[in-house]
Amino acid sequence: MSNTIKVDIVSAEKELFSGQAISVVATAVGGELGILPKHTPLLAELKPGEIRVNISETQTEIFYISGGMLEVQPDGVTVLADTALRADDIDEAAAIQAKQRAEQMLHEQHTDFDYAKARAELAVAAAQLHAIQKLRERR
Repeated sequence: MSNTIKVDIVSAEKELFSGQAISVVATAVGGELGILPKHTPLLAELKPGEIRVNISETQTEIFYISGGMLEVQPDGVTVLADTALRADDIDEAAAIQAKQRAEQMLHEQHTDFDYAKARAELAVAAAQLHAIQKLRERR
């Protein structure tokens, strides 16, 4: 048996990653999951956040997803994301602006205010900024 596992990360727009990895770390609704080769089959809902694909001890690919599903099967791991980006491709200025806009909406709360939408936008922006921060820490 191999010491790696096949990993595919796919969004509605395109396939972002397909390759072998020594581990995968994802943020599920119930908490952070670590997937290693020979992991038990699993299906988990993912919340907005980062996916870390550890290709080797020294090489890690970081992706941001807006939510989706993670499936672990004997032959690999598949992440089906609503939206996914490589952390390098995230527009930090736009993420900061989106976070500030969502925080302002939460603070002002007009009569036509959609609390759930504002909270979701805030979560997405915060997750994108967190992915950028993690990427910087690894460099």
